Amino acid sequence: MKIKHYLYNTFLIENDNSKIAIDPGQNLWIFKLGSLIPKSEWESITHLIITHGDPDHHWQSDRVAEASKAPIICGKELTKIENGKTLLVDPRGKELTSWIPFEDVHPMEVGDVITLGNLKIEAVKSVHGPIVIPILWFKKRKYPGPGERTGLGSMGFKMTTNEKTIINLGDSLLQKEWEGLKPDVLMLPIGGAGENIWTMDVIDALEAVKLISPKKVIPCHYNVSFFWIRNINPADDQLFKREVEKMGIECSIMHYGDEIEV
Repeated sequence: MKIKHYLYNTFLIENDNSKIAIDPGQNLWIFKLGSLIPKSEWESITHLIITHGDPDHHWQSDRVAEASKAPIICGKELTKIENGKTLLVDPRGKELTSWIPFEDVHPMEVGDVITLGNLKIEAVKSVHGPIVIPILWFKKRKYPGPGERTGLGSMGFKMTTNEKTIINLGDSLLQKEWEGLKPDVLMLPIGGAGENIWTMDVIDALEAVKLISPKKVIPCHYNVSFFWIRNINPADDQLFKREVEKMGIECSIMHYGDEIEV
Protein backbone atom coordinates (compact mmCIF):
# COMPACT_ATOMS: atom_id res chain seq x y z
CA MET A 1 0.00 0.00 0.00
CA LYS A 2 1.25 3.48 -0.91
CA ILE A 3 0.46 6.69 0.93
CA LYS A 4 1.04 10.12 -0.64
CA HIS A 5 0.75 13.39 1.24
CA TYR A 6 -0.20 16.80 -0.21
CA LEU A 7 0.03 19.20 2.77
CA TYR A 8 -2.69 20.10 5.28
CA ASN A 9 -4.73 16.89 5.79
CA THR A 10 -4.72 15.75 2.16
CA PHE A 11 -3.67 12.17 1.36
CA LEU A 12 -3.97 9.51 -1.33
CA ILE A 13 -3.95 5.90 -0.15
CA GLU A 14 -3.42 3.46 -3.00
CA ASN A 15 -3.27 -0.31 -3.37
CA ASP A 16 -4.02 -2.74 -6.21
CA ASN A 17 -7.78 -2.33 -5.85
CA SER A 18 -8.43 1.23 -4.73
CA LYS A 19 -7.23 4.82 -4.51
CA ILE A 20 -8.69 6.66 -1.51
CA ALA A 21 -8.56 10.45 -1.46
CA ILE A 22 -8.76 12.21 1.89
CA ASP A 23 -9.73 15.91 1.96
CA PRO A 24 -9.32 17.10 -1.66
CA GLY A 25 -8.99 20.72 -0.60
CA GLN A 26 -7.24 23.87 -1.76
CA ASN A 27 -3.70 25.06 -1.23
CA LEU A 28 -4.40 28.36 0.55
CA TRP A 29 -1.01 30.05 0.06
CA ILE A 30 -1.85 33.22 -1.89
CA PHE A 31 1.06 32.68 -4.29
CA LYS A 32 0.17 29.05 -5.00
CA LEU A 33 -3.60 28.73 -4.95
CA GLY A 34 -4.85 25.49 -6.50
CA SER A 35 -5.87 21.90 -5.90
CA LEU A 36 -3.79 20.02 -3.36
CA ILE A 37 -4.33 16.73 -5.19
CA PRO A 38 -2.97 17.00 -8.76
CA LYS A 39 -5.73 16.93 -11.37
CA SER A 40 -3.93 14.04 -13.08
CA GLU A 41 -4.95 11.85 -10.11
CA TRP A 42 -8.64 12.75 -10.04
CA GLU A 43 -10.13 10.26 -12.50
CA SER A 44 -8.48 7.22 -10.90
CA ILE A 45 -9.79 7.93 -7.36
CA THR A 46 -12.17 5.20 -6.12
CA HIS A 47 -13.26 6.61 -2.73
CA LEU A 48 -13.51 10.22 -1.54
CA ILE A 49 -13.39 11.02 2.19
CA ILE A 50 -14.12 14.51 3.54
CA THR A 51 -13.33 15.11 7.22
CA HIS A 52 -15.11 18.52 7.34
CA GLY A 53 -16.14 21.54 5.30
CA ASP A 54 -13.23 23.99 5.62
CA PRO A 55 -11.64 25.10 2.30
CA ASP A 56 -8.32 23.28 2.79
CA HIS A 57 -10.31 20.04 3.13
CA HIS A 58 -13.43 20.41 0.96
CA TRP A 59 -12.76 23.03 -1.75
CA GLN A 60 -12.26 20.61 -4.69
CA SER A 61 -14.63 17.84 -3.53
CA ASP A 62 -17.32 18.32 -6.14
CA ARG A 63 -14.79 18.54 -8.98
CA VAL A 64 -12.95 15.41 -7.86
CA ALA A 65 -16.27 13.58 -7.41
CA GLU A 66 -17.39 14.56 -10.91
CA ALA A 67 -14.11 13.45 -12.48
CA SER A 68 -13.86 10.14 -10.59
CA LYS A 69 -17.51 9.16 -9.97
CA ALA A 70 -16.24 7.94 -6.57
CA PRO A 71 -18.57 7.56 -3.57
CA ILE A 72 -18.26 10.35 -0.99
CA ILE A 73 -17.93 9.55 2.71
CA CYS A 74 -18.36 12.41 5.18
CA GLY A 75 -19.82 13.45 8.52
CA LYS A 76 -23.60 13.73 8.59
CA GLU A 77 -23.51 17.42 9.59
CA LEU A 78 -21.83 18.26 6.29
CA THR A 79 -25.07 17.22 4.56
CA LYS A 80 -28.78 17.95 4.50
CA ILE A 81 -31.78 16.37 2.77
CA GLU A 82 -33.85 18.56 0.47
CA ASN A 83 -36.63 17.27 -1.81
CA GLY A 84 -35.38 13.74 -1.29
CA LYS A 85 -31.82 14.58 -2.39
CA THR A 86 -28.67 14.56 -0.25
CA LEU A 87 -26.89 17.91 -0.49
CA LEU A 88 -23.44 18.90 0.78
CA VAL A 89 -22.48 22.41 1.75
CA ASP A 90 -21.10 24.16 -1.34
CA PRO A 91 -17.30 23.69 -1.26
CA ARG A 92 -16.74 27.24 -2.53
CA GLY A 93 -19.89 28.82 -1.13
CA LYS A 94 -20.07 31.50 1.51
CA GLU A 95 -20.75 30.12 4.97
CA LEU A 96 -23.98 28.01 4.83
CA THR A 97 -25.80 29.97 2.13
CA SER A 98 -25.58 27.33 -0.61
CA TRP A 99 -25.78 23.53 -0.81
CA ILE A 100 -25.19 21.31 -3.86
CA PRO A 101 -26.15 17.72 -4.80
CA PHE A 102 -23.56 14.96 -5.02
CA GLU A 103 -24.32 11.66 -6.77
CA ASP A 104 -23.16 9.01 -4.30
CA VAL A 105 -22.99 10.29 -0.71
CA HIS A 106 -22.63 8.26 2.50
CA PRO A 107 -23.12 10.55 5.56
CA MET A 108 -21.89 9.01 8.82
CA GLU A 109 -22.18 9.54 12.55
CA VAL A 110 -19.70 8.38 15.19
CA GLY A 111 -19.70 4.59 15.37
CA ASP A 112 -21.34 4.05 11.98
CA VAL A 113 -19.65 1.41 9.78
CA ILE A 114 -20.05 0.93 6.03
CA THR A 115 -18.32 -1.21 3.40
CA LEU A 116 -17.82 0.12 -0.12
CA GLY A 117 -16.11 -2.39 -2.37
CA ASN A 118 -12.96 -3.55 -0.63
CA LEU A 119 -12.96 -0.63 1.83
CA LYS A 120 -14.50 -0.81 5.30
CA ILE A 121 -15.00 2.59 6.97
CA GLU A 122 -15.89 3.45 10.55
CA ALA A 123 -16.66 7.00 11.72
CA VAL A 124 -14.49 8.15 14.65
CA LYS A 125 -15.08 11.15 16.92
CA SER A 126 -13.37 14.38 15.84
CA VAL A 127 -13.87 17.80 17.44
CA HIS A 128 -12.71 20.92 15.59
CA GLY A 129 -11.50 23.84 17.72
CA PRO A 130 -11.80 27.62 17.15
CA ILE A 131 -9.82 29.50 14.49
CA VAL A 132 -8.18 32.91 14.85
CA ILE A 133 -7.88 34.86 11.58
CA PRO A 134 -5.71 38.01 11.62
CA ILE A 135 -7.13 40.79 9.44
CA LEU A 136 -4.79 43.81 9.32
CA TRP A 137 -4.45 44.79 12.99
CA PHE A 138 -7.61 42.93 14.05
CA LYS A 139 -8.15 39.28 14.93
CA LYS A 140 -11.36 37.44 14.14
CA ARG A 141 -12.13 34.32 16.15
CA LYS A 142 -14.48 31.76 14.59
CA TYR A 143 -16.02 28.98 16.65
CA PRO A 144 -17.46 25.69 15.36
CA GLY A 145 -21.03 25.04 16.30
CA PRO A 146 -24.61 24.89 15.09
CA GLY A 147 -25.13 27.14 12.11
CA GLU A 148 -21.39 27.76 11.59
CA ARG A 149 -19.23 26.78 8.61
CA THR A 150 -16.00 26.41 10.60
CA GLY A 151 -15.32 22.71 11.22
CA LEU A 152 -18.69 21.75 9.74
CA GLY A 153 -19.24 17.98 9.76
CA SER A 154 -16.03 17.27 11.66
CA MET A 155 -15.38 13.52 11.64
CA GLY A 156 -12.43 11.13 11.79
CA PHE A 157 -12.39 7.89 9.82
CA LYS A 158 -10.99 4.40 10.39
CA MET A 159 -10.36 2.71 7.03
CA THR A 160 -9.60 -0.98 6.57
CA THR A 161 -8.43 -2.40 3.24
CA ASN A 162 -6.10 -5.25 2.27
CA GLU A 163 -5.78 -6.16 5.97
CA LYS A 164 -4.35 -2.70 6.78
CA THR A 165 -6.11 -0.21 9.05
CA ILE A 166 -5.56 3.53 8.70
CA ILE A 167 -7.06 6.26 10.88
CA ASN A 168 -7.28 9.89 9.86
CA LEU A 169 -8.55 12.21 12.60
CA GLY A 170 -9.13 15.33 10.51
CA ASP A 171 -8.67 18.61 12.40
CA SER A 172 -9.37 17.55 15.95
CA LEU A 173 -8.69 18.35 19.56
CA LEU A 174 -7.66 15.48 21.84
CA GLN A 175 -10.44 12.97 22.58
CA LYS A 176 -10.29 10.24 25.25
CA GLU A 177 -12.64 8.08 23.14
CA TRP A 178 -9.71 7.22 20.84
CA GLU A 179 -8.10 4.92 23.41
CA GLY A 180 -7.22 1.47 22.11
CA LEU A 181 -7.99 2.00 18.41
CA LYS A 182 -4.60 0.46 17.43
CA PRO A 183 -4.43 1.09 13.67
CA ASP A 184 -1.50 0.21 11.43
CA VAL A 185 -1.21 3.89 10.45
CA LEU A 186 -2.39 7.00 12.31
CA MET A 187 -2.65 10.41 10.61
CA LEU A 188 -3.14 13.22 13.11
CA PRO A 189 -2.70 17.02 13.31
CA ILE A 190 0.03 18.55 15.46
CA GLY A 191 -0.12 22.27 14.58
CA GLY A 192 -2.53 23.65 17.17
CA ALA A 193 -0.04 25.84 19.03
CA GLY A 194 -0.58 29.47 20.06
CA GLU A 195 -3.94 31.12 19.42
CA ASN A 196 -4.95 28.72 16.65
CA ILE A 197 -6.07 25.79 18.73
CA TRP A 198 -8.39 24.24 16.16
CA THR A 199 -6.30 21.05 16.38
CA MET A 200 -4.02 19.30 18.82
CA ASP A 201 -0.54 20.70 19.38
CA VAL A 202 2.55 18.50 19.69
CA ILE A 203 1.94 17.74 23.38
CA ASP A 204 -1.69 16.71 22.89
CA ALA A 205 -0.83 14.77 19.73
CA LEU A 206 1.74 12.75 21.68
CA GLU A 207 -0.94 11.97 24.26
CA ALA A 208 -3.21 10.85 21.42
CA VAL A 209 -0.51 8.50 20.13
CA LYS A 210 -0.24 6.95 23.61
CA LEU A 211 -4.02 6.45 23.74
CA ILE A 212 -4.37 5.05 20.23
CA SER A 213 -1.23 2.84 20.10
CA PRO A 214 -0.65 2.76 16.32
CA LYS A 215 2.20 0.97 14.55
CA LYS A 216 3.10 4.05 12.48
CA VAL A 217 2.31 7.76 12.83
CA ILE A 218 2.14 10.48 10.17
CA PRO A 219 1.81 14.00 11.61
CA CYS A 220 -0.06 16.50 9.44
CA HIS A 221 -1.77 19.91 9.32
CA TYR A 222 1.20 21.90 10.59
CA ASN A 223 3.63 24.49 9.14
CA VAL A 224 1.05 25.31 6.44
CA SER A 225 0.03 28.57 4.79
CA PHE A 226 -3.16 30.61 5.04
CA PHE A 227 -3.38 33.20 2.27
CA TRP A 228 -0.87 35.90 3.28
CA ILE A 229 0.37 34.04 6.40
CA ARG A 230 3.25 31.71 5.55
CA ASN A 231 2.92 29.49 8.62
CA ILE A 232 -0.33 29.55 10.56
CA ASN A 233 0.16 26.17 12.31
CA PRO A 234 3.76 26.03 13.57
CA ALA A 235 5.01 22.77 15.07
CA ASP A 236 8.33 21.07 15.76
CA ASP A 237 7.91 17.85 13.80
CA GLN A 238 11.38 16.58 14.68
CA LEU A 239 10.60 16.84 18.39
CA PHE A 240 7.32 15.02 17.77
CA LYS A 241 9.10 12.29 15.80
CA ARG A 242 11.72 11.76 18.52
CA GLU A 243 9.07 11.45 21.23
CA VAL A 244 6.96 9.04 19.17
CA GLU A 245 9.98 6.85 18.48
CA LYS A 246 10.74 6.74 22.22
CA MET A 247 7.41 4.89 22.50
CA GLY A 248 8.69 2.25 20.07
CA ILE A 249 6.39 3.55 17.29
CA GLU A 250 7.47 4.48 13.76
CA CYS A 251 6.98 8.08 12.65
CA SER A 252 7.14 9.36 9.05
CA ILE A 253 7.54 13.09 8.38
CA MET A 254 5.96 13.76 4.99
CA HIS A 255 6.11 16.87 2.82
CA TYR A 256 4.21 17.79 -0.34
CA GLY A 257 4.27 14.89 -2.81
CA ASP A 258 6.14 12.51 -0.51
CA GLU A 259 5.21 8.82 -0.78
CA ILE A 260 5.74 5.92 1.60
CA GLU A 261 4.85 2.22 1.52
CA VAL A 262 3.22 0.41 4.44
